[in-house]
Amino acid sequence: MTETSVAEVPTSSTVGDEPLRLAVISASVRDQRMGRALAEWAAFRAAAAGAEVDLIDCAECALPDDGGLRPGGSTGSPVAERLDAADAFVFVTPEYNHSYPASIKRLIDWHYREWMFKPATVLSYGVHGGLLATEHLRGVLAELHVVTTRRVVGLSQPWSDLSPAGYTPPADVTEAFGSAVHELTWWAGLLRTARRERPYAR
Repeated sequence: MTETSVAEVPTSSTVGDEPLRLAVISASVRDQRMGRALAEWAAFRAAAAGAEVDLIDCAECALPDDGGLRPGGSTGSPVAERLDAADAFVFVTPEYNHSYPASIKRLIDWHYREWMFKPATVLSYGVHGGLLATEHLRGVLAELHVVTTRRVVGLSQPWSDLSPAGYTPPADVTEAFGSAVHELTWWAGLLRTARRERPYAR
């Protein structure tokens, strides 16, 4: 199998005159976390590509008690409308104990239709890049009809590139994330058109 170059994949951050809306989701809620700085960098890069970006921080999402969870999604989430408005998602997540943190699972489980038939990519981080968090997320998102992109980015020990000014990664990281966003926006445009013109029914 040959690698498809980014130049061969048509994409746009608008569909017609309407910009694509990307939700960048910061997963970590720990004290002294670095995930917010990484999410801000990801949001900046996605906006530079022409998307309309909403940064959703799990540490700022006061979800209701899990006793109110119901199959197929629940009601009353303070961020449900923001997720519903998004055409695509960028999950920024650490790897905790070979998986993703509980905070992002709660956010996922409290919603259902807001995720459906939209694409997502993952920016993971950890000592070895956090890629096990990404792989575990793929299975969960597939259950919600989310298309995860082939291109994801794993940041190995990104704290080395963190300063009071924010996250300043090596050039190859910026290029890799740009490729992931490029693929994500292609899927976002395609699936937004499909949701509107050919809504899924069985």
